[in-house]
Amino acid sequence: MIMGNLQMTLCPPFWTLPISTISRYGSHGAFYRYKNSMGKSLPLFYIYDSYLTPPEAWAHLLTPNGPHSIRNTPYDGVFIALLVEEGHTHDILTAGFDGMYTYFASNGFSFGSSHQNWKAVKNFCDANNLMFIPSVGPGYIDTSIRPWNNHNTRNRVNGKYYETALQAALTVRPEIVSITSFNEWHEGTQIEKAIPKKTPTRLYLDYLPHQPSLYLELTRRWAEHFIKEKEQWLM
Repeated sequence: MIMGNLQMTLCPPFWTLPISTISRYGSHGAFYRYKNSMGKSLPLFYIYDSYLTPPEAWAHLLTPNGPHSIRNTPYDGVFIALLVEEGHTHDILTAGFDGMYTYFASNGFSFGSSHQNWKAVKNFCDANNLMFIPSVGPGYIDTSIRPWNNHNTRNRVNGKYYETALQAALTVRPEIVSITSFNEWHEGTQIEKAIPKKTPTRLYLDYLPHQPSLYLELTRRWAEHFIKEKEQWLM
């Protein structure tokens, strides 16, 4: 879902081979395309866990002179790698990716997901003609599936955590901000409408005392703010 280049990364994340995806869905009106710096309108792919494949292997596909390059072919696209550790910035550059995103909704969980590092990452990307896409979330709690991970819980604080993350993202003037995610209840990052609900095995988080649509409303408000901010950046 996209609101003025404020994009929701729907979960679980996945990597689909661009050739089959573009061949099957490329002509559909709902297939998202992004206009790159060269003016080409290309499909945009977020590649989760991209660091598990060596950058040299990615370079075979993603650099113009790679032995299996898809650049300047019908299957070209805008390929965004996952940034976890600081050293991944150089790996992503070597691999031939078009940019990097941070994915994780827990501020401080990784180098990439830490708001305090976004300015330095954006500077690196600007210097190397890469896109930087910071990822934000409304909060985080996954102890229902990872009981040992309580230290990465981030309280929503009635929407303030979400707004703080969005403000941190806009501060570095990105082209796109991704949102993790729309309906990932088991990790506590859902922003869809929510009402109080309890089952024998799970207590679902709600947004009381606010309305069930609180986070959708916040998302729309910040998307509109993002559009206005980008207009100012271009002046």
